[in-house]
Amino acid sequence: MTDSTVELHLHWKGGRKRRRMRGAEWFFLLAGLAALDVFVWLNTSMVLDQAYLDWSFDETLRGLTPTPSGFVADEIYWLFGGRTKLEYPEVPVPRTMEKAPATKPPVPDMLLGRLRIPRLHLAAMVREGADSGTLRRAVGHIPGTALPGQAGNVALAGHRDTFFRALRGIRKDDTIDFETTDGTYRYVVESTRIVGPRDVDVLKAAGGRTLTLVTCYPFYYVGSAPKRFIVRAAQSSGGPNQHALANRSPASS
Repeated sequence: MTDSTVELHLHWKGGRKRRRMRGAEWFFLLAGLAALDVFVWLNTSMVLDQAYLDWSFDETLRGLTPTPSGFVADEIYWLFGGRTKLEYPEVPVPRTMEKAPATKPPVPDMLLGRLRIPRLHLAAMVREGADSGTLRRAVGHIPGTALPGQAGNVALAGHRDTFFRALRGIRKDDTIDFETTDGTYRYVVESTRIVGPRDVDVLKAAGGRTLTLVTCYPFYYVGSAPKRFIVRAAQSSGGPNQHALANRSPASS
């Protein structure tokens, strides 16, 4: 084989290697862009879903009928510095909403209310169910546990990297409000603990009316977290017709 033939062969092999490298670069670039697109879409849909549920829940408490067009109009008005309905003095709850807590089991994905922890500036809507689809968009009420206003343990689950991230700063005696169309139920934190993922005893009723919040732990663990962070609180007040509507803020929009 002559020197020119060897040189031509090496040049051809080098060109093929470069083409492969460029192909790999384009592949990883497109894969990265696709992953970013999915991430943005999931987070945007979660934020929009929470914002609409938050707004429509307050409209329902005022005896109004929430509509997507009304939500869009309120959002545009607020973005341009206008006042929204939620910034006006509280409107009395209509008598048609003055009812006892529901006793029928809620259906999957049903909107149950809004959870607030004032000191942590945490506010999230609560849906029925603890499946992955529900927990992507809201805090989930664990089926089979009590509902607000019922005797027993109300258990809620949320992701540590979204709605329940703020729980890392919770402490004893913090107040937790669970707002429903039947009234606002206030709980006071009694304790926190860390348990294994199969410790279901934390969901059992311990007498009286309690609330348990469940999320994964450690909060900044990379991958599937091996433990669970538990917050246990006891009901201190609340009941039918006791509502606590908060003024709207950019954080809840």
